[in-house]
Amino acid sequence: MLRDMFKKTYTRIDTSYSIKKQNTEQKIPSDLWRKCNKCGKPIYVEDVYANHNICPKCGGYFRVSAYRRIQMIVDPGTFHEWDREMEISNPLQFPGYEKKILAAQEKTKLNEAIVTGQARIGGYPAVVGVCDARFLMSSMGHNVGEKITRAVERATKEQLPVILFACSGGARMQEGMVSLMQMAKTSAALKRHHDAGQLFISVLTDPTTGGVTASFAMLGDIILAEPGALIGFAGPRVIEQTIGQKLPDGFQRAEFLLEHGFIDKIVKREEMKTTLAQILKLHGVGNEHYELEPKVVTEKAYNHAVKGNTKKIIRHAWESVQLSRKADRPVASDYIRVLFDDFTEFHGDRLYKDDGAIIGGIASFHGMPVTVIGQEKGKTTKENIIRNFGMPSPDGYRKALRLMKQAEKFGRPIICLVDTPGAFCGIEAEERGQGEAIARNLFEMASLKVPILSIVIGEGGSGGALAMAVANEVWMMEHAIYSILSPEGFASILWKDSKRADEAANVMKITAKELKKLGMIDLVIPEEEPASRESLPQIQKYVDHELVRFFERWREKEKEELVNCRYERFRKF
Repeated sequence: MLRDMFKKTYTRIDTSYSIKKQNTEQKIPSDLWRKCNKCGKPIYVEDVYANHNICPKCGGYFRVSAYRRIQMIVDPGTFHEWDREMEISNPLQFPGYEKKILAAQEKTKLNEAIVTGQARIGGYPAVVGVCDARFLMSSMGHNVGEKITRAVERATKEQLPVILFACSGGARMQEGMVSLMQMAKTSAALKRHHDAGQLFISVLTDPTTGGVTASFAMLGDIILAEPGALIGFAGPRVIEQTIGQKLPDGFQRAEFLLEHGFIDKIVKREEMKTTLAQILKLHGVGNEHYELEPKVVTEKAYNHAVKGNTKKIIRHAWESVQLSRKADRPVASDYIRVLFDDFTEFHGDRLYKDDGAIIGGIASFHGMPVTVIGQEKGKTTKENIIRNFGMPSPDGYRKALRLMKQAEKFGRPIICLVDTPGAFCGIEAEERGQGEAIARNLFEMASLKVPILSIVIGEGGSGGALAMAVANEVWMMEHAIYSILSPEGFASILWKDSKRADEAANVMKITAKELKKLGMIDLVIPEEEPASRESLPQIQKYVDHELVRFFERWREKEKEELVNCRYERFRKF
């Protein structure tokens, strides 16, 4: 059995190869050892099998059969296969095709290139489909498309999430245009599944190419990929022959797609089951209602946070500007860490890039799934550069909006953490439509049918901040600022002198206290001491308590009421 399982995966070692064990020469049984076709080292078959079909010497990933994959990701004894047997389809009466199918069936013991069925993962129910590259390179013909479509249709009817593991060379040539139609058929079934508010997780494995990439594989609400997987529409050889150029290293690999915004996360094989179970949990699979604790902190702790330190000095507006920019001030990821559990970060705008200035994903707040999105400055010089000092590009705003729309689909409240000196000003930002991206966020956030809370935790700079602050309520840290422009820019424009920034800060009315008086801020979060990573636990207690109150106010409101209240909030200004 093990020999058959790894027959194509490993190159057989010459049986004359021997090892010395306890001073005794022993010949290596040919069915127990193989040579890794990635690093060339000898590997023990059982070790590879126990290591999720990963080479224990070089960490190289070997392709996995459908049933082995199912064994690795589902709870034991819970998988029930659907449509195990289907008649061979040869719509073009292609010569020799049926014989080829029969040979593949004999070799793999599969009826077709995909196995579908229902299972549980970490206790959560899901419909699962797994492609098997041993069967005609898992090319998508009629039967593959039909099995996927039937599985998705049944999942829609039974209100179950769908998880598809893609692995394919693309369309099946012997079926011609019938194969091409499977792209439209599977996509249409997934659109109905989407419109029904159900979850689709796509997992891309090596290789995922051609018509599969251009259909169901790239349509996931969440798209995961295995490390190093080849993912693309046209294969690298075809591209090189077409353009006459050698492709760069890493081109079309999973890491390349993550950087360019097309997948949410790269997940190691040994972590796949845990990750899938976490995602199912955070999408409320199998749960419908969450009870929040009415009191999260003691009344004594709450009052202490509200009243603050009696020694605290009321500062000049310019001092708040300086405090909002301090290097040790907590950033979005700090607040996410202390306020939420199970945070799972997702990446990319699905168009061009993953912008490090925006982090976002799903998490739980006292067991309730939420979507959390933050503008992230970073904590070190290196991180500042990666995060572009918290100045998002159009790709960041589009990533944020993608996650907000996803939250709306699944009925999750949205919490935005605002901390930016402003949207990035640069040639590439203008080329990719910075103004349009910000405008689109304002436009779409106005009508999202879930509660939205925005918290200004540091700098709230101009439209770059507002693009994440069209909310039912907007809160501010006591020493955060929220302004039409930086004080330096304001002074330069009005007085032609940026050195008058401190004076500008005073007249701009940019502090939390001033904006609360103007009705633009709903709650000021006290800073007993100026916010730092040391004072964060105390701030967390207060914010946690107020978050419970926020959800009590907004969670049960009708969708249209949420939208109308948000509209009226901004209509009054």
